[in-house]
Amino acid sequence: MSTPIPRTFLSLALVLSGLVLLGTHAVAEEKKAYFAGGCFWCVESDFESLAGVHEVVSGYTGGTTANPTYKAVTKGGTGHYEAVEISYDDGVIDYDRLLHHFFRSVDPTDAGGQFCDRGDSYRTAVFVSNPEERAAAEMAKEEAQRDLGRTIVTPILDASRFYVAEDYHQDYYKSKDLVLTRRGPKSKANAYKFYRKACRRDDRVRQLWGDAAPFAS
Repeated sequence: MSTPIPRTFLSLALVLSGLVLLGTHAVAEEKKAYFAGGCFWCVESDFESLAGVHEVVSGYTGGTTANPTYKAVTKGGTGHYEAVEISYDDGVIDYDRLLHHFFRSVDPTDAGGQFCDRGDSYRTAVFVSNPEERAAAEMAKEEAQRDLGRTIVTPILDASRFYVAEDYHQDYYKSKDLVLTRRGPKSKANAYKFYRKACRRDDRVRQLWGDAAPFAS
């Protein structure tokens, strides 16, 4: 006949189990990364396809103008980049992996914009929030430069305030809302597909990175 386990022991065991679970959750916390890779619709679409990424928000950062608008940013003079805020679970995908994917999803040799989108707001950049992120970003940049065999001009910049873009830019690539295009009314999702193909984003990324391009279809 087995000896009954005292209730106080069971209670202590439950408390300890709860603390272990809380500790595990704390390790795998949600973090944020900030990248500029040209058109933020495309960067949002790319990174939301990754396991461990909870959400990608399109916005503006890196400039001096408060509360920037899409019209003002693309016109120039605000200093802002079209950028994204990536919320991710570092227990599933870490910052190093995000950086690896980022450099291979853009043309980091182009200092004047990305693909068919020209101008300062479409330049590439990695925005870092602490010394650890800066070290990781510099290492990822060096690795990408060795793999590519060409000079990478994408800067590593200190993160500044991130402004969320207008609602109509969010999740543009999968929205069923209609927009008027030169080819008539289309859903945003279809307009996005047409834009991405016409801009030759994937063609250029494949040309640069070949099989290492993580998102080029």
